[in-house]
Amino acid sequence: MDIKNKPKLVLIDSHALIHRAYHALPSLATQKGEVLNAVFGYVSVFLKILKEMQPQYIVAAFDLPQPTFRHEEFEEYKAHRPKAPDELITQFNKVKEVMRAFGVPVMEMPGYEADDVLGTICEKVKNKKLDVVSIILTGDLDTLQLVDDG
Repeated sequence: MDIKNKPKLVLIDSHALIHRAYHALPSLATQKGEVLNAVFGYVSVFLKILKEMQPQYIVAAFDLPQPTFRHEEFEEYKAHRPKAPDELITQFNKVKEVMRAFGVPVMEMPGYEADDVLGTICEKVKNKKLDVVSIILTGDLDTLQLVDDG
């Protein structure tokens, strides 16, 4: 079967995409002052994926706001990153609400980042020899390690 005709599984690194949208777009706010630029950017990309790729399966992975196993093993892991602004943090739950409204599974796991969750899904798909093309949407270069010729 040609790769273009195979079913598609789109795996979204929501944490990376929300951050990218937040920093790339100007501040967009409701009349009440609620900032939604990251939600707008994320949903715009999501709708474009639906239209252009027409995937059969989609998963949205999120980080949880707690330390991961990497923080426990390496004290300096992301220790020097500035705390995310509150107006960004509030948008994560809004994106989760949107994805659930679309019927998209929202996956997050205590102790792991979104790209860890996506990596696990990729490995499961590969190990079970499922006949799908896995497409990862992220801005995180660490995720390149998941790319293979399969």
